[in-house]
Amino acid sequence: PKVAEAMEIMLIAVVSPFIRCEWQLQDWQVALVTTMVFFGYMVFSIVLGLLADRYGRWKILLLSFLWAAYFSLLTSFAPSYIWFVFLRAMVGGGVSGHAQGMIIKTEFLPTKYRGYMLPLSQVFWLAGSLLIIGLASVVNPTIGWRWLIRIASIPGILLILVFKFIPESARYDVSTGNVAAALATLQRIAKMNGAAMPEGVLTEPPKERRGRFKDLIHPKYLRTTLQIWIIWLGIAFAYYGVILASAELLERDLVCGSATAPGQGSGGDSEESSSISSPCYCRLFGPSAYQTMIISTAGEIALNPLNILGINFLGRRLSLCITMGCTALFFLLLNICTSSTGMIGFLFMLRALVSANFNTIYIYTAEVYPTTMRALGMGTSGSLCRVGAMVAPFISQVLMSASFIGALCLFSSVCVICAISAITLPIETKGRALQVC
Repeated sequence: PKVAEAMEIMLIAVVSPFIRCEWQLQDWQVALVTTMVFFGYMVFSIVLGLLADRYGRWKILLLSFLWAAYFSLLTSFAPSYIWFVFLRAMVGGGVSGHAQGMIIKTEFLPTKYRGYMLPLSQVFWLAGSLLIIGLASVVNPTIGWRWLIRIASIPGILLILVFKFIPESARYDVSTGNVAAALATLQRIAKMNGAAMPEGVLTEPPKERRGRFKDLIHPKYLRTTLQIWIIWLGIAFAYYGVILASAELLERDLVCGSATAPGQGSGGDSEESSSISSPCYCRLFGPSAYQTMIISTAGEIALNPLNILGINFLGRRLSLCITMGCTALFFLLLNICTSSTGMIGFLFMLRALVSANFNTIYIYTAEVYPTTMRALGMGTSGSLCRVGAMVAPFISQVLMSASFIGALCLFSSVCVICAISAITLPIETKGRALQVC
């Protein structure tokens, strides 16, 4: 699921210059595309989380893949900008259900392995991101962006064909009273691993009250929920802000220390360093732009070993506080006048840090809530996360053009607030068994 999700989310970043040119879009219209993708994600994230707690993780995961693949293919035939925005919002709604795959994995992993195995899923997100950038560098200049969207939908379609090999969460089945199904799943897994089933019986009583929003704001979880929402919003704001701001940051680097103003060109390749003087100019990516995107994207895996160590030895709260604080610092460092290599290095580190932030908060959110409300907790958090993602394009692609330092200070300030929220979370989930109720 991570590969397909990454390809669909990163797709807008590599397609934006081409739809801008084809439909003569202004900055705010390009930013609106990304915002509407995350609006669809936000709306459907809560709904699908609620349904997953009531009807099962597996069913909602399958539905979300069917939904996302269908509307992704339709997007490639969009006859106008309005249709493109609407269809991508529908894709965002489908992708929001992919989080159920993370929940299934969390509910199967033993406590001592969750802090090691869950961050490794970032490898698949990285693979999807690099794949879509690599495909874009070949497909966009040759057969066009519409074919890129069609090709990008293939992994999601292939995953639908192998869904019969994905089990429903045994923990979920037990919580609904379907002990026989849970036992069958565990026996199948034991057989695949060549291991014997432990002795004993599954006796967990079913829970009648499931997936209720008011449980998230019950006094027992109210403070935790509010701080988690703040952190998710801030992490998404920073993560997608880095991705969407890359072109703006690199453009600023080209004129750093020179007398050439932005938009006047710098004497290089006209396709990459100059633009038509109009509100609807075309500036298509050249080879060096794709190379820079690949290098900075590869940063997402750079801190994974340290992130895993921090999560397991320092705990979830302190680890997240440290990485969020470092993210705030590196946003401010982007204002330093440096070489192209230095700028790419800063972007590399920022991608590594924002990726580590996501790893940690995913694990913490899945661990802190009980089984009866875990999917809803993840869904509402994912929904708030998309609020940050919806705002990010207007800061990265609009405000940054007007006030570079102002935009960087805003990103940095949000990260500081998230760091404070992380270290003051009331519950540490390191070494804590998943709660049932």
